[in-house]
Amino acid sequence: MSQPVGALNSVNRTESLPLSTRSGHAPVLAVEKLSIRLLLHRERTRSLRDSAIRLVKGRTKERDQFWPLRDVSFSVDQGEILGIIGANGAGKSTLLKVIAGIIPPSVGRVVVRGRIAPLIELGAGFDTFLTGRENIFLYGSLLGFSQKQLEQRLDRIVRFAELEEFIDVPLMNYSVGMSARLGFAIATDVEPDLLLIDELFSVGDAAFQKKCEERMESFKAKGVTIVLVSHDLKLIQTTCRTAIWLHHGRVAGGGAADQVVAEYQRFSASSSVGG
Repeated sequence: MSQPVGALNSVNRTESLPLSTRSGHAPVLAVEKLSIRLLLHRERTRSLRDSAIRLVKGRTKERDQFWPLRDVSFSVDQGEILGIIGANGAGKSTLLKVIAGIIPPSVGRVVVRGRIAPLIELGAGFDTFLTGRENIFLYGSLLGFSQKQLEQRLDRIVRFAELEEFIDVPLMNYSVGMSARLGFAIATDVEPDLLLIDELFSVGDAAFQKKCEERMESFKAKGVTIVLVSHDLKLIQTTCRTAIWLHHGRVAGGGAADQVVAEYQRFSASSSVGG
């Protein structure tokens, strides 16, 4: 069992500011010396005598520290698409959750300017007992949109998600891919200032993935900022101008996407040979 621990630093927070507060060339997203600390509670095997003594003294568990993110800093300008790469457990999804305000920073801070739409966990924010249509209004309201605004977008969302025949079916009957398509269609139709995407393109067929890529490109042209986590290195290279590489919770590389991907591939190849 683990729990995030805050209050280690006086500036540990995630701030959300209106996009209109941007002065000069202030970035839409700024991550400053971000760290996340977890306390791991674990039982350890002991002799019967030691266990009895610890029980009497009220100390039955030991706690270890784990840092899924450590001293992470970067910024993303308006209209930029930033890719985040790294092995499983590197801290990529945790980083997106901190940016989204789901997990508070233990150290450092995150500043987001404008409206944010997180597509971090497939189906997050959905109610499986409600229909696809009802979930459009539910999820859209969580993103800060009125019922009237969502009614105006309804048909367009349904068409993009390719769910015309299933929009009045409860989500419990949807496949993972159908739920993912609906979530992507809602979050991207409302046109946020900052869009967070975690491995969403791993679901759906090639045609739908192409639609997603085209929508991202149109967002870039409109000035929407996107942070994309993906194991698809080709997607990162073709979609993102810049990228960062996370390794054991730290930034191991950052810069032009092609360069960062090449560095990561060389490291992965050498690690495989060495292992």
